[in-house]
Amino acid sequence: MKPIIEVKNLKKRYRLGVIGTGSLAGDLKSYMAKITKKQDPNLTIEQSERKKGDSFMALNGVSFTVNKGEAVGVIGSNGAGKSTLLKLITRVTSPTDGEIVLRGRIASMLEVGTGFNGEMTGRENIYMNGAILGMTKSEIDRKLEDIIAFSECRDFIDTPVKRYSSGMYVKLAFAVAAHLDSEIMIMDEVLAVGDAKFQKKCLDKMFDAANNDGKTILYVSHNMATVKRLCSRCIILNEGKIIFDGDVDRAIEIYLGAIGNSAVKGDLSQSPRFGDLKPEVKLMSYKISNRDFTVFENKEPLKLEFEVKAFKTVEKARLRMIVKSPELVPIGAFTSDEVINVTEGENYKLEAEFDLSNLVKGKYIASFLIFYEKDGVIEEYDSVSDVFFFEIQESKGDLPWNSHWLGNIRMNISNVKIERV
Repeated sequence: MKPIIEVKNLKKRYRLGVIGTGSLAGDLKSYMAKITKKQDPNLTIEQSERKKGDSFMALNGVSFTVNKGEAVGVIGSNGAGKSTLLKLITRVTSPTDGEIVLRGRIASMLEVGTGFNGEMTGRENIYMNGAILGMTKSEIDRKLEDIIAFSECRDFIDTPVKRYSSGMYVKLAFAVAAHLDSEIMIMDEVLAVGDAKFQKKCLDKMFDAANNDGKTILYVSHNMATVKRLCSRCIILNEGKIIFDGDVDRAIEIYLGAIGNSAVKGDLSQSPRFGDLKPEVKLMSYKISNRDFTVFENKEPLKLEFEVKAFKTVEKARLRMIVKSPELVPIGAFTSDEVINVTEGENYKLEAEFDLSNLVKGKYIASFLIFYEKDGVIEEYDSVSDVFFFEIQESKGDLPWNSHWLGNIRMNISNVKIERV
């Protein structure tokens, strides 16, 4: 039997240019930086051999096959080419070179909710979005009740979706896409929708589709726990090329080993930055100042020093450290007060102390963010993911702890009293 997906020597080249940042002000900044030979403040692509002249190779000779009924995970760092690969397979864009052969109907879940009309009700959007995805009216009629029930939006199904919360909007969109009759399901981080309960429901739906319905799944995610549960095989992409294709556990081990850094100091100036960042304050380097290694008892703090460069004058910004498990699942976060005040063109040393006492024994990964918050809206200045690993050891006298059942954060009860009555 022939594979249901065949990808042969796939290449995708993007043209780079000054114009095209999304705003006139951004284009002018990039243009001025170019003619004055300064760093482009809008640059988000790490300089490497992938960038040659005015082009960038997002994918460079990718080849693999997927058999009917397989669930294949695709993992890799930001910018590795994962989303580009899925967009090529779903024909959102066309390849520069290479060939893609598909032998089945595709359900694409790359941008759930694309095409929703805010003035139309949830019910009307189900019919419209279903038609966009290739469903017939009779097919939607037959599945309408199942879609509404899965979306958890029944009470608001005849309300215009412009009044939905963002969570409700995505739930409804996912419910439509999940009920499309297809042989191939293409997903890009869609299991991160909604609240924790709905995420579990989505994962169960996909797990059932892969294991009981015989559907073929291609799934991109940074959440190693969902990849491990859902997939039977895993591909690692790095700088537009496949560096591993095989066992899921081995793939995760290789990937985490590649991103993991247990050094007590490091250069952050060339670390990739992605997302909607305002390049006004940048973390240039880090150093752990109270340790020569990255192993801590949970009763001692983690002390860090950062070199910070200010590209603009900023007031009342904050520092955040996000703590993740080795599977890259967020566990918690430390957030400073509004203490970061910097002047354009100056360099600074930023010192911070993190209380690790509530983290239990285990390995963790630290990511960092500088941001500004006003009226509930967060504006990100700089964000560096997965900077280094650190390990927590239990202190003497700690109660035994099973992370599988109790989690990774130890919380204490105070003012407990018992009185005879």
